[in-house]
Amino acid sequence: MTTHIDTDCAIVGGGPAGLMLALGLLRHGIRVTVIEKHADFLRDFRGDTIHPSTQDLLADLGLLEEFLARPHDDMPKVSLSWQGTELTLADFTRLPTRRRVMTFMPQWDFLDLLADSAVRHPQFTLFRRTRIDGLIREGGRITGVTGSGPDGDVTVRARLVVDASGRDSDIRAVAGLEPTGVAAAMDVLWFRLAKRDGERYPFIQAGAGMIITIDRGDFFQIAHVIPAGTWNGTDADLASMKDRIARISPRMADAVTAVAADDVHLLRVRLERLRRWYVEGMLCIGDSAHAMSPAGGVGINLAIQDAVAAARILGPVLRDGIPAAADLRRVQRRRTWPTRITQFVQRRLQGPLIASREPDAPLPVPLRMLRDHPRLTHLTGRFVGLGARPEHLAPLDR
Repeated sequence: MTTHIDTDCAIVGGGPAGLMLALGLLRHGIRVTVIEKHADFLRDFRGDTIHPSTQDLLADLGLLEEFLARPHDDMPKVSLSWQGTELTLADFTRLPTRRRVMTFMPQWDFLDLLADSAVRHPQFTLFRRTRIDGLIREGGRITGVTGSGPDGDVTVRARLVVDASGRDSDIRAVAGLEPTGVAAAMDVLWFRLAKRDGERYPFIQAGAGMIITIDRGDFFQIAHVIPAGTWNGTDADLASMKDRIARISPRMADAVTAVAADDVHLLRVRLERLRRWYVEGMLCIGDSAHAMSPAGGVGINLAIQDAVAAARILGPVLRDGIPAAADLRRVQRRRTWPTRITQFVQRRLQGPLIASREPDAPLPVPLRMLRDHPRLTHLTGRFVGLGARPEHLAPLDR
C-alpha cells in the first residue's frame, strides 16, 4: 500500500529547523508536510538550550506563554568554574529581547510544543516513523520524496523539498550535495549521572579539561569534551575519563564510579558546510547545510534562524508559484555569513576547550580578558544569545 500526498513544501526532519520552518510557512497559508523518521522526540543527548532570540520568535508565534508553562530553567549569565574560581562567560541581561535569559528545556518538550502548534493548522501533515529513501525528479528538478512508514510506502510530491534532517542526511548525497569540512579537534562524551537530593554542580567546570552539566531534574546530563579520536570505549578509556572527571570536579568522583562504558554516548564533532545549499527544487538548512560544533551551544539557534529566513524569503514565493534556484540562492546568501563567522569562532574555541592543564595552571588569556573586562561578557552574550545575524518573522498581510 502506498500513501500519496501532494503538498507545497515537504520538509524532511522534524527537528528544531524543520518544525520552525513549518510554522513559518503555515503563517503564509502554505501546505506543509513534515516527515520524521522517529516515532517521537524522546532522545537523549540533544541540545537543551533555547536562546533569547528563539524565545522572541516564540512570542511572535504566540507560543511564549505555552513554552514557559512547561518545566524549564533560566540562566541570565553563563558562568564557568575554573579550578574553583567563578567567571562569567556571557551575560544576557542587556539584550534587546523579551526575555534576557538562556532557557534550558529538554529538546523533546520544545519539539512537542512546536509540533502541537503546527498540527492545529489544517494545512499541516506530520508523518512519524517514516524514513525517506529517495527523491522524485521530473525534468531535471526535484519534485518530491519517497520513503516507507508503518503503513507502507509513502510518496510526497511538493513544489519544494527542504532537507532539515541533520548532519547525517540520507538524501543530501542523493541530491548531489557533498559537504566540505574542517578537521575537528574534539569529540564529546555524553552520559547520565545520578543525582542526590539538593545536589548541584556548576554549569561549566574547567581546568584539566571541561565538563558541562545539565540538570534534568532527577539526573544530570553530562557532556565531557575530549580530544578527537581518543575514545574507543575500552576499559582504559573509561578509567581515564573517570580520572579526568575527578580532577576537574572532585565532588563528582564518587558519582562517576557507577558509569559503565555502555552508558557513554560518543558525539563525533564535525565542522562542515555545503558549498551550495540547494539544487533545483530542494534546499538544505540547519545541520544538513552546516554541521556545527557544540562549542557555545549555538548550533540550534543557527538552525532555527536558517528556518526563519527560509520561511520569510520563500513563503511568498511558494504562495504564488514554484521557487526558482535564484530564490533558494537568496536563502543561502542570507545565511552564509553567520554560518562562516560562527564556525570561525568555534574553530578558535576548540583548542582551549580540550586543553588539559595542571591544577595550578594560570587562567588562559581569553578567560583573563573576560574576568578583567566584564563589559566583554555583554558582547559574548549577544553572540551566543542572538547569533551573528538574528532573523525575524515577516509581518503578514492583513
